[in-house]
Amino acid sequence: MLTHSTRRWLAGLGVAGAFVAASATPAAAAPASPAENLDLYADNVIVAPGGTEKWVTLFSLTTERQPADYTIKVDRSKIDGFANVETSGENCTESGAILTCKVEDQDDDGSYLNLVSLIVRAKAGAKPDQKGELSFTVTPDGKSGSASYSSTVEIGEGVDLATNESLELKGAPGATLKAPFQVTNRGEVPAEDVVLYVVGADGLQPSKRYENCEYTDGPLHDFAFACHLDTTIGENSSFRLDDSFGFTVPADTWAPNTFGGFSTWFTPADWDEYRSEAELPAKLGPNGTEGELKLEPVMNLRSRQTDINPLDNSTWIDLQVTGDHRADVAARGATVTGDVGATVALTVGWVNNGPAAVNTGGSESPWIGTTVTLPKGVTAVRAPEDCFDSEDDGWEPGKPGARVYQCPVPGVIKKGEKVDYEFQLRIDQAGGQAGEVKLRTGHEETEIKDLNPANDTAKILVNAAGDTGGNGGTGGNGGTGGNGAGDGGGLPVTGQSTGLIAGLGALLLAAGVGGYLVAKRRRTRFVA
Repeated sequence: MLTHSTRRWLAGLGVAGAFVAASATPAAAAPASPAENLDLYADNVIVAPGGTEKWVTLFSLTTERQPADYTIKVDRSKIDGFANVETSGENCTESGAILTCKVEDQDDDGSYLNLVSLIVRAKAGAKPDQKGELSFTVTPDGKSGSASYSSTVEIGEGVDLATNESLELKGAPGATLKAPFQVTNRGEVPAEDVVLYVVGADGLQPSKRYENCEYTDGPLHDFAFACHLDTTIGENSSFRLDDSFGFTVPADTWAPNTFGGFSTWFTPADWDEYRSEAELPAKLGPNGTEGELKLEPVMNLRSRQTDINPLDNSTWIDLQVTGDHRADVAARGATVTGDVGATVALTVGWVNNGPAAVNTGGSESPWIGTTVTLPKGVTAVRAPEDCFDSEDDGWEPGKPGARVYQCPVPGVIKKGEKVDYEFQLRIDQAGGQAGEVKLRTGHEETEIKDLNPANDTAKILVNAAGDTGGNGGTGGNGGTGGNGAGDGGGLPVTGQSTGLIAGLGALLLAAGVGGYLVAKRRRTRFVA
């Protein structure tokens, strides 16, 4: 079950999701009013005179709502002395410090509801440390009850951080590459400390993990880290990371290839705001242990500060991996035997014979999916939960009864690891019957361009008991023997599934004001 924090993180990025809270059935109680079920959330912002505008958006995080029209009242009185707040839509009226907005929510499509979005700007005479609350009251029209929420608007001292637009790196698998990230203060006051936030793909693994940086501890196909750098950057001064910082290209990276990444500089206050907006956890993950990362000058305690122009804080990272380092991925078929009318187990899939890992992202590394075509004369009474009937427009997972299944792109698969898909088949008739397992790139039936394309397809053979009808099967292995090249001797992959959204190529999605970046993933099942 998703936590409040996770749901608000998704809402802050405009991502729709659904969740079900499972529990023992309680004693009968009066149904809650529509307003009580809205589960409101709005982000906090910090702005500075002369700085960029910020957005405050009020969401309902409930995905199962009763269709209703809503009236939203926004009370601006507690911030009216130092900030201007206005709506971006045409469905609001203004009376003094009160905005009244109307929202129609007639169709429950299972998504979060954007109730109102507001533009916030600091007034010219605003002073650092002024702070107040925007108050929201939401009432379903014609219904009883209302729901309330508030967010904080704060005035910060304006600084102007800037950095290079791009950073190009090049190296072979196993290489360590220096990455001289640089930050400049173009503002009129010193910038008191900064935070560097980096998101990258598999090929951009940090070479060291520092004590003043916190790191995600997820799978290797992407990562993120944030470094807190206690350095005062004076007016018109530039600093760069010390020369111990860099990235190491994993030794099993597919090559040639290209990976992408993204970095952004924040003031500490803007980092707090971003974490509130995106509902990141209190820490991305554990801190490192390999010394302290420092800033060094390139040239030559205040109020909380905010960047007046966050649009020039970010660097796109482009890593070109050189060489010729690929993998042989081999389909794994199987032969099963049973009586007519019997239900038998079938396990098929594929194995990575190496040497490179696959499904790591990048422009050239293939994303390996699987098409499983079952033999005629059998019925799938149970299919893997993440495989789909190729003719089903609804994409119902694990749907029984199909003949052709599209099975997903799993997470990173290293040398020796296998991917298994488990079916239960009912044998409906005797006679020679054959199907196949065919590897594909993503969702396309295109050539994978691995080291041995000849073993990207393997047979599925079914022998009804007593049948000698010419399909070459040996029988009796329950689907575990396999006839795909490269099977046997591999390291089976078992356990929790991981994966990526097909079409995102490795990770990158720009989101929010200032082009802030996050990694999005979809979970797909592979046996690990």
